[in-house]
Amino acid sequence: MSQEIVLIGFGSNVGDRQEFCDRAVALMNLLPLSRVTGVSSYYESEPVDPEHTLGPTWFYNGVVRIETSLSPIRLLDILHETERALGRDEEHRSGPRTIDFDILFVGQQVIHEAGLTVPHPRLHLRRFVLEPLVEVDPDWNHPVFHRSVKELLDSLTETGQVRKLDMIPGTKYGSRPVCSRPPA
Repeated sequence: MSQEIVLIGFGSNVGDRQEFCDRAVALMNLLPLSRVTGVSSYYESEPVDPEHTLGPTWFYNGVVRIETSLSPIRLLDILHETERALGRDEEHRSGPRTIDFDILFVGQQVIHEAGLTVPHPRLHLRRFVLEPLVEVDPDWNHPVFHRSVKELLDSLTETGQVRKLDMIPGTKYGSRPVCSRPPA
């Protein structure tokens, strides 16, 4: 079975945000048929919340890079199961969340299936996604816009506040931090 590089965004704005993000990173290390090859720093960002449903707590966000043989739909199912296991409120998915996963890229595939659009349709508009994504793989090419994620970040006009946090992702649960960039 061939391996595909997948980039997954995650975030939390409920409870102990670091704990939920650390659990997310630890659980990514347990995915079947997969291997974590990069983890960004954590970034804190104000909610993108025009309808004021997310509450006042800022998000912790990050990006994990994995190599996997899982199909995109199977991976999405596992990520949704993980969200539920970590207390995500399924009835109010757009509200505050203990953890949220988004599949950002699956190799250079463009996917439009029920419940899954890849590349993530709004990632190019979100600083809180692009900053950790650039940290993990700045030269990653967006298969629709044909620009690197670094170029997308540099051209971003969105002004939402995002700050890099001074903590090592995944250390609360004993998972070994992974280099932020894949080896050259």
